[in-house]
Amino acid sequence: MGGHAEERPWLRQHEWDVRLEWGPVGAATVRSDAVVVIDVLRFTTAVDAAVGRGATVFPYRWKDGSAAGFAREVGAVLAGPGGEPGLSLSPISLLALGPGDRVVLPSPNGSTCAAVAAEHGAEVVVAACLRNATAVARWLDRQRAVRTVTVIAGGERWPDGTLRPALEDHLGAGAVVAALADTLSPEARAAADLWHATAPRVAAAIADCASGREQVARGWDGDLRYATEVDASATVPVLRDGAFVDAADQP
Repeated sequence: MGGHAEERPWLRQHEWDVRLEWGPVGAATVRSDAVVVIDVLRFTTAVDAAVGRGATVFPYRWKDGSAAGFAREVGAVLAGPGGEPGLSLSPISLLALGPGDRVVLPSPNGSTCAAVAAEHGAEVVVAACLRNATAVARWLDRQRAVRTVTVIAGGERWPDGTLRPALEDHLGAGAVVAALADTLSPEARAAADLWHATAPRVAAAIADCASGREQVARGWDGDLRYATEVDASATVPVLRDGAFVDAADQP
């Protein structure tokens, strides 16, 4: 998927500790010790909500007919796409979860990036959003084994399936990068600059961007407000044995 860094030397980590790339191809191409996946509306915000309640979240590819069977195998509830009663990709719906609950959470963007990163050898895969950006950055700074980080902005999809860069994910990536005490690639530094410029009005900016307007049109205003509560969470969802769990107090 998109080739390997060995085939494209300009994509190697080079002299930077932190890089920024986009989508599943970026997650597959760049090698680093840790990959931070950003999908603010709504996957990584949903993961943060669930894991923050003590639940375990299994990411899964979108519209995969095997999801129900997988949920049965791991003893979990299969979440819906959103807009219906019960557990879903809606972060607010996952606030009903508690310690010990297990949920399979399909997603078209963020979960795919997380799966691709793990498949391509990332030792650490973390789900970050605006709610836990600083907590994730501080956790990464404490990990001795993590020397290089690639932040993956998940983005959205055009109708033909190609990647649509999304403002909310660029800002979420910038929020994480800005809190990391490392040398930054030009792309990562630009994201941090974007974050610093937009942070004072980030909720309004995301509400007015293409993805935010789509959320409002679908009646998901509550999820939108929840997702733009900056640093409201101290949760650090880390992918372990195929599922996200809270590693905030763990190495």
